[in-house]
Amino acid sequence: MYIPDIELQHPAAIRQFQNKELQHLVGYLRQFSPFYREWFAANNIDTDNIRSLDDLQRLPTVTKEDLQQRNWDFLCVDKSKIAEYTSTSGTLGRPVVIPLTEKDLDRLSYNEFISFSCAGGTDEDIYQLMLTLDRQFMAGMAYYNGIRKLGAGVLRVGPGVPSLQWENIQRIQPTVIVAVPSFILKLIAFAEEHGIDINASSVKKAVCIGENIRNTDFSYNVLGKKITDKWNIDLFSTYASTEMQTAFTECRQGKGGHHHPELLIVELLDEQDRPVPPGAPGEVTITTLGVEAMPLLRYKTGDICQYDATPCSCGRQTLRLSPVIGRRKQMIKYKGTTLYPPALYDLLSDMEDVKEFVVEVFSNEIGTDEILLHLHPREESEDMDRRIKSYLQAKLRVIPQVRYCALPEILKMQFPESSRKPVKFIDNRK
Repeated sequence: MYIPDIELQHPAAIRQFQNKELQHLVGYLRQFSPFYREWFAANNIDTDNIRSLDDLQRLPTVTKEDLQQRNWDFLCVDKSKIAEYTSTSGTLGRPVVIPLTEKDLDRLSYNEFISFSCAGGTDEDIYQLMLTLDRQFMAGMAYYNGIRKLGAGVLRVGPGVPSLQWENIQRIQPTVIVAVPSFILKLIAFAEEHGIDINASSVKKAVCIGENIRNTDFSYNVLGKKITDKWNIDLFSTYASTEMQTAFTECRQGKGGHHHPELLIVELLDEQDRPVPPGAPGEVTITTLGVEAMPLLRYKTGDICQYDATPCSCGRQTLRLSPVIGRRKQMIKYKGTTLYPPALYDLLSDMEDVKEFVVEVFSNEIGTDEILLHLHPREESEDMDRRIKSYLQAKLRVIPQVRYCALPEILKMQFPESSRKPVKFIDNRK
């Protein structure tokens, strides 16, 4: 297992390294970024005074709206140097194009190489990729190149189709799957229905993408428990975004996603853009290091996490991020209660009577949030309706609106043609 030397060094040495990288980045942005050059001037920033991580507080933050509205003003290279065009998924608004140079592609491969290494990967593994590698999806391409850099085998099966996934597992004998956790439950259900002994399969690990499998205390949440109760495999949680071009991946200790300080400066900020202490929720705010085409400085991702700054028993000295608690823009204020969608996902995933779901939020006639749960129940009956609503009232103290759907309808909601990943949250608020 490969661990970069910088991640094993004392936090003071890591900080000194990042101070130098920050100075280099600020100079690069001042010279080549139309957006940041204007941003420095508009905010009266003397970039010569940005010498260390402590000086970041002198700089205002940059938002997703800035990146959406002025996408190409963030570009620091001539378009002739762009080797690949990727884009964000557009979960929180209009998708943003993130171009990469050859150097950026190498950086991305390195990121996934050390991330898969962090999750115990070796060149003897075979990885089955249960995700798309098209539609400008950066992560799919990154996983593939990172696995190749690791020297492991890779099997590109694509998303969905449990029968095809199991056919390849039985024929090729992969040791690791890379998949959305809720899809792993579908693999388990298919195996049970068709008499496949999942614990006799070659698969020993799953690198989980796109959904939480842990609570903020790093214990398994409902989704993680449902998988591990039936399948004796090791689960590794990941967190990343297209904009940061970097991943936080768990090691075998399962105590949070490790920060790679050679690739990213990370801050967790409160609503006044002040740093939060360890264990307190804050918005993940990133500064990319080593990115050539579209580097970002103090970019607010919109994701709310907590962090642990204590050294990990794996030897790494870097901070570790919790699972995403929620997204700033997706916070729901419902009848005096503040909720984030992941809390509702856990609640619904724990209901044996609910097979599939989509959470919709909209504004009512007085401008406050309303929740509509689109549910595919195990069966439709008055008794089932009563059980579901009693459960919701017991857990939430209030009953959201409920709409029951046939399986084809709810699958169409979860997998719209334009989406690269399952949709579980629809925000129709004004």
